[in-house]
Amino acid sequence: MFSTILIANRGEIACRVIRTARKLGIRTVAVFSEADADAQHVRLADEAHCIGGPSPADSYLRGDAILDVAKKTGAQAIHPGYGFLSENADFADAVAAAGITFIGPSGNSMRKMGSKAGAKDLMAAAGVPVVPGYTGADQTPDLLQREADRIGYPLMIKAAHGGGGKGMRIVRAAGEFAAHLESCQREAKNAFGKDRVLLERYIEHPRHIEIQIFGDAHGNAIHLGERECSAQRRYQKVLEESPSPFLTPELRAAMGAAAVQAAHAIDYANAGTVEFIVGQDGGFYFMEINTRLQVEHPVTEEVTGLDLVEWQLRIAAGEPLPLRQQGIVQRGHAIEVRLYAEDPDAGFLPGSGTLHTLRLPAPTRNIRIDSGVVEGDTVTIFYDPMIAKLIVHDEDRPRALARLREALSRCAIQGPKSNIAFLERLIRHPAIVDASIDTGYLDRHLDQFLAPPQADPPLLLAAACYSLLQQESAAATAAARSSDPASPWASADGWRLGHGGARRLAFLHGEAQVELLARGHAGQYALHLDGSDYAIAGARLEDGDLSLRLDGSMRRFHVSAHGHELFVHDGDKRLRLQLASVYRRLSGAGTAAEHRIRAPMPGRVVLVQARPGDAVKMGDVVLVLEAMKMELALKAPRDGVLDELRAQAGEFVEADAVLATLEQ
Repeated sequence: MFSTILIANRGEIACRVIRTARKLGIRTVAVFSEADADAQHVRLADEAHCIGGPSPADSYLRGDAILDVAKKTGAQAIHPGYGFLSENADFADAVAAAGITFIGPSGNSMRKMGSKAGAKDLMAAAGVPVVPGYTGADQTPDLLQREADRIGYPLMIKAAHGGGGKGMRIVRAAGEFAAHLESCQREAKNAFGKDRVLLERYIEHPRHIEIQIFGDAHGNAIHLGERECSAQRRYQKVLEESPSPFLTPELRAAMGAAAVQAAHAIDYANAGTVEFIVGQDGGFYFMEINTRLQVEHPVTEEVTGLDLVEWQLRIAAGEPLPLRQQGIVQRGHAIEVRLYAEDPDAGFLPGSGTLHTLRLPAPTRNIRIDSGVVEGDTVTIFYDPMIAKLIVHDEDRPRALARLREALSRCAIQGPKSNIAFLERLIRHPAIVDASIDTGYLDRHLDQFLAPPQADPPLLLAAACYSLLQQESAAATAAARSSDPASPWASADGWRLGHGGARRLAFLHGEAQVELLARGHAGQYALHLDGSDYAIAGARLEDGDLSLRLDGSMRRFHVSAHGHELFVHDGDKRLRLQLASVYRRLSGAGTAAEHRIRAPMPGRVVLVQARPGDAVKMGDVVLVLEAMKMELALKAPRDGVLDELRAQAGEFVEADAVLATLEQ
């Protein structure tokens, strides 16, 4: 076994590898960019070295700099994690040429899978089922159009050298093909450096089911069961689980055997994932092999009880597979969701900023947290905005879903916006509960998973009661320290000479201000909200849990305040409010915003589709911005004529920069 390894990655996966290495008594060396100088993986490693600037191209994609650190520190092996250089065959070869072990498959195996086109041809020759399509090297637009017409619609355009949902488009009619092809090629070129695409028949309402495989240098290969990843948005996985609720024992065995067959076809060694697309009729087809550890590997670890990173290390060190196929046993059900700094109500726009508050459930036998950040850390604009992975495990799927609902209710993030509320709605949706979701469901019905425009009155009433109790507690503490503790003026009950006064409370829900009128004190309140009156009795706050009787019925809420924000949860839904007193409203902002197109975040302009003097309609795409490996379409806010264009293709722009204006 190795005594020292270098981890050529950052964030959550680097921390994950460090944990296993420490368990095995292996010393770890981390590398980091200037933006990650204070990151958790840097603090957890035994040694850490800076390898360049904040951009991935200047740091985590610099194989030469990483190898220099490995040689300098005496690292015997390099773990690539996922993303960055993890599937770069040239880097794997360079590591081996330097006399260092690459903890992953060989460069040769990667090259066979590095091109989706070549991979499909290879798998078809090996007898693994593949979807009909075109994988040829001739990429002229006219030929691709003819091939698309031959295959038939709907079809999928895929980046041949891509992954992670980038460079993929569904085309439903021949007239749409050319525009989708151009967009797909541009995105593929920006993300992967190559714009070659492949075409394949699109399977309607498919499921995404992948098989975890392992091979060793002694010719052995096995699978560790499946993970279902059908809950996706724009081809990005949102929820992963194991075992798949869709598979029959027979189909599970057939897919496992096909995955092992695929591993043998490329002499695969170490961890990999064979991804299949599965039709509603049970037909399954090879999509690709991810020649690395997957983000969602913890669900396999939870149901098998195995440490996949430990397996990676042992196999890379030359050991045979720790178990044979018959020794792999699955127990219970595991589910993983990813907590991201993103705003679902703004098109899942990635966020950045300081995590002023990060509250996650405590790890237990049934709850696991994999994260690369802690409270006070910063989510930067340069990398994936994932905050943590939340994994639950229980005896069966209904219990695991219940466990996940409770765990998510205990999460709170103050700083950048997060997708927690979106995930809570997701796991309660019938398509998830009934296990009927397919890979396109979220995109077809996204409105079902987004926050309603109006907040539920009980949640607003709970927020008001919490604020009232906190005011009264603070007033009582201040009065106790004053020269006249019994003075009625020292209380916070709204008392006024001659009448029982009312207190006005104001919150912000999104951009809307919500006002309540309150009378009473000490947990007994009459609240007025939106023309309705509510009677509250017995309101009591203990350790963040608020209990009260609302019009005679007992209710319980979890409430917490973080800075100027208030979070309320009733066990089913959550509400995030701002205290209106700290909200700064810009006068006339709405009017001014109607003629400006701003950059929602830092990024690079990749396409300009209008020029000054052009007439545009509301919703027309004026510019396309690339940020955090995604293309964001910036659209006209109203009908009008383009007045100014302040950015050109290729230009890097800052967040909130005005990129174009319409004539006023």
